[in-house]
Amino acid sequence: MRMNAVSLRLPRPFISDHPLPWLLPLIAILVVFALYPFFYNIWLSAHEFIPRKRGLDFVGFDNWVKLFADPRMWNALWVTLFYTGVCLAIEVTLGMAIALLIDSDDPGFGILRGLLTLTLVIPPAITGMMFLLMEDAQFGIIAAFLGDVGLIAPQTAILAEPSLALWGVVVADVWQWTPFMVLIFVAGLRALPSDPYESAMIDGASGWQTFYRLTLPMMGKVIAIAVLIRGIDLFRMFDYVFVMTSGGPGTATYTLSLYAWQQTFSFIKWGYGATISLFALFIVLLVAHLFVSLTKVRW
Repeated sequence: MRMNAVSLRLPRPFISDHPLPWLLPLIAILVVFALYPFFYNIWLSAHEFIPRKRGLDFVGFDNWVKLFADPRMWNALWVTLFYTGVCLAIEVTLGMAIALLIDSDDPGFGILRGLLTLTLVIPPAITGMMFLLMEDAQFGIIAAFLGDVGLIAPQTAILAEPSLALWGVVVADVWQWTPFMVLIFVAGLRALPSDPYESAMIDGASGWQTFYRLTLPMMGKVIAIAVLIRGIDLFRMFDYVFVMTSGGPGTATYTLSLYAWQQTFSFIKWGYGATISLFALFIVLLVAHLFVSLTKVRW
């Protein structure tokens, strides 16, 4: 009786069985932080800020026409796609290799898996500054090591060379986000059934055969989800390039996100910046849809 009396004093939404009152906070957050900015960006892409008028003028589809005729935008898109593909390939390969090595219940491996999360809590801007210093031609440890082993000429400024700058940014990304892949793959490996491995051991299968014919196929969905999540994050990468190279030298490390930011805040072309961001969103949605369809990922 006491519980009933307390429940009767609560506001009606808190005792309702209907899902709508419980979904309203989530719907409000979605409207404010997702739907409103999205539709505002669509509206903004049809306008452009005019400094002498200190206001926005309607330009229709002019920004979209300009977008497809802009060679710097296409270069930024190519850099973004290349960067995303290279980082994904390295992080997936290293992540799987490390996950296989630390997939053990022996003492100490649990602590080791916990330590892998440390790189993930460092802000990307701080990571970018760390590698900016480590790749410095004068006192950077990475530049010195690569020079000593003969991969680059001594005193080479990695981030100032058009052929090396993007790879310098890739190193920072791989260092920080490979543990993310490791943690996902370890979770997937530990959820695999043991019966197929016992049968493979009885049949005398080698380690490579077991990995290629059992582990890899059974881990397919886990790998696909990890690639999808990380690929979307890589495509919108901004922090490392902004801190380490600012898009240089020249346009060697110009990504789509950096180009949209520059057009919006440096050149005060709000409409064109919104158009670039919408174009990037369209590419992400298209590629993600094709990827999910090909890999048959089910949520």
